[in-house]
Amino acid sequence: MRSRQQPQPRPRVNEITLKSEPLKVERKYFEFVLRENSRGRFLRIIEEGGRTFTGIIIPSAGLRDFQRMLGEMLQAADALPTSRRAKADTD
Repeated sequence: MRSRQQPQPRPRVNEITLKSEPLKVERKYFEFVLRENSRGRFLRIIEEGGRTFTGIIIPSAGLRDFQRMLGEMLQAADALPTSRRAKADTD
């Protein structure tokens, strides 16, 4: 039987926080953190849900595309009627 080699921990990367803003939506809490490290700038979006944290990282090169896509989703949310199923879920 072969022994498995433990993966080496990643070296710590120094990061600088440039801006941080919290956002509460209903019962959800989000934190938007603009950071920078030796590889560049990025936006970290963290969702806190009770004892768990979920996050995504968007490199600065993708922020304009993210903004455009978010704008399209907002327009669709405003323009499309609410489905019967979604209405039933809220009743």
